[in-house]
Amino acid sequence: MLLFHRLLVLLIAWLATAGMVPNAMAAEFYTEDLRIPMTEAGPQGLEAFLVRPAGTKRYPLALLSHGSPRSFDDRATMSAHKYYGIALEYARRGFAALIVMRRGYGTSPGGRVDSVGGCANAAYLPAAAVAVADLRAAIDAMGRRADVTTSGMIAAGHSAGGLATVALTAQAPPGLVAAISFAGGRGSRDDDDVCNPEGLVQAFATFGKTSRVPMLWVYASNDSFFGPDLARRLHDGFRASGGNAKFIAAPPYSDDGHYLYSVVGRPQWTPYLDAFLRERSLGHDMLGPPDPLPPPGQLNEAARAEFGRYLASTMPHKAFAVSPNGGYGWRSGRATTDDAQRDSLAACMKWSPTCTLYAVDDRLAGAAQRTVTDQSARAR
Repeated sequence: MLLFHRLLVLLIAWLATAGMVPNAMAAEFYTEDLRIPMTEAGPQGLEAFLVRPAGTKRYPLALLSHGSPRSFDDRATMSAHKYYGIALEYARRGFAALIVMRRGYGTSPGGRVDSVGGCANAAYLPAAAVAVADLRAAIDAMGRRADVTTSGMIAAGHSAGGLATVALTAQAPPGLVAAISFAGGRGSRDDDDVCNPEGLVQAFATFGKTSRVPMLWVYASNDSFFGPDLARRLHDGFRASGGNAKFIAAPPYSDDGHYLYSVVGRPQWTPYLDAFLRERSLGHDMLGPPDPLPPPGQLNEAARAEFGRYLASTMPHKAFAVSPNGGYGWRSGRATTDDAQRDSLAACMKWSPTCTLYAVDDRLAGAAQRTVTDQSARAR
C-alpha cells in the first residue's frame, strides 16, 4: 500500500503545481496538430499545436514562441508537443494557445534561415525579422478559424522566442494587446558568454522605438544564458527608446534560472503571468487541469504507480493499453494519436496476447474500442 499512497501524493502534488484551487472547475481541453501555411516554408508549412478549452466559442489567441538551442543539431529534436504543459496553462486561463515551430525548428523547414552569422558580429535584427514573419503567418492562419479570435490576443516567448515576441510588438499586428518575454535574448553560446552583447542591447533598443504593447519581462537571477547585468541592460535600452515593459527580477530557480519557464517551474512563473493578466483584465476564471483518470481496475499497485506516470506525462500524444490479466503498456510523445495507440498496444502485447486501449491522451478510450490481438496489431 505504501507505493499506492505515494502515487496518490504525487497526483495531489501535480494538481497543486497546476494551480488547482477548490473553486476551480475541472475542464475538458481540445487539442489539434496543425501545419501553418507559409510560402517561405514551402508546401509543408510550419509545425504547430493548438490547445484550448473544449467550449464552442471563439477564444483569444495566445501565441507561444520557443527558444533556440545552443547546438544547431538539437533543433531537429524539438517538437511543438513538448510545450503542451505550458500551453495548457494559457488554455486554463481562457486562451487558445498555439505553439508554432519557427522555420528551421522541429519539422518546420528552413535550415539556418534565422542565423545571426558570425559570433563576433552577430546580427540580431535580421534573425528577428525572420521570426516575426513566422509568427505573423501563424496569426494570419488563426484569424481564419471559427474557434479562435486574434482580437484581444497575447504573445509569449522564451529565450530566442522572447526576443521574437519583443520584435513582434515592434511591428504589432492588429489585436495584440499584451506580450510576455521569459528570459528573452539570443546568441548565448556558453554560460555567461553571449555573442556580440552590445549588438543584442542595440537590437532591443531598436525594438523599443516602435513597441508600445504592454509587456512583462521575467529573468531569474541565476540565468546562465542572460545574466542579471545583461538582462537589465536589455530592458534599459528597450525602455529608453520608448518600449513599455515591466521587469521582474525573479529569485534563483533550480540549477539554472533560464529554465524557470517550464512545466516544473509553473508554481514560480504563473503568479507573474496572472498578475500581469489581471492588471489588463485579460483571461477568464481559472479552469482546472484535466481530471486525473481512474486507474484500470485490473492493475496491481506497481502497475497503478506506472499509470500515475502516464497521467503525469505532458508529452502528447500518448496512450495506455491494458489486458484482462493486468498487463499493460503505454507510450507518449508520439506524432499522432494513431501512433500512440499502435505503440501502446504493441507494448502491452509483449505481456499478453489480448489488449485494449484504456486511455488516449487525457481521456478514456471508451467502451467502443475494439479488442486487438497480436496478429491484428502487427497489421496496423
